[in-house]
Formats: sequence, structure tokens, C-alpha cells
Amino acid sequence: MAMKIRLARGGSKKRPHYAIVASDSRMPRDGRFLEKLGTYNPLLAKDDERRVVMDAERVQHWLAKGAQPTDRVARFLESAGLKAKTERNNPKAAVPGKKATELAAKKAARNAAPADAE
Repeated sequence: MAMKIRLARGGSKKRPHYAIVASDSRMPRDGRFLEKLGTYNPLLAKDDERRVVMDAERVQHWLAKGAQPTDRVARFLESAGLKAKTERNNPKAAVPGKKATELAAKKAARNAAPADAE
């Protein structure tokens, strides 16, 4: 059974509240889970200690059993010191899309044309 430590959404529309849960990866996001490990409230300030609350001992237990945290939960674990910090690399994040590249090329061509006429 592939285990995940992930977020399960609760709360009403536009007022999210998440539970940090250990669940089978085949279960739906808000579906059945094995254990609730903590909570995450994104509406609180980033420096508020109640924003992310989790039971470190139980998280370590599930990590030892082979549970894989999702990206967001892994960041929570890194900030809590429960997991080693991993290097993230997304080199295409700053590259403009196809349409923006075309517009930039047109603009450069338009600006270069008057200089050639002189």
C-alpha cells in the first residue's frame, strides 16, 4: 500500500482549512484516511504558530513506515526540522511562454526598423 502524508481540505467556500493526514495514495483527497496528523490554516499570518500544527512524533512514525509527503507537506516538515531540506530546481519557471516570446520578437523588430531607416 503506497502511503502519502497530504492535505485534506475542509472549511467552506473561500475559507479553506486543511487537515494533515496519512492516507493511502489511492483514496480521494478528502476521502478516507488512516490518521490525522495535524492542521494547516492558510488564512492565518505566516508567522503565526497556529498556522501549521502537527504531531511530530506521529509524522516521524509514518515517515519511518515509508509514507511520502506531498510537496506542500514536505515544505512544512522542512520548516519544522523533521525532514532534510531538498534542492528545488524549476528552470522553466522564468521562461516566457510562446505568445509572450512572439510579442517580444515583434516589438524588437518594430523598434529596430526605424534605426535601420536612418
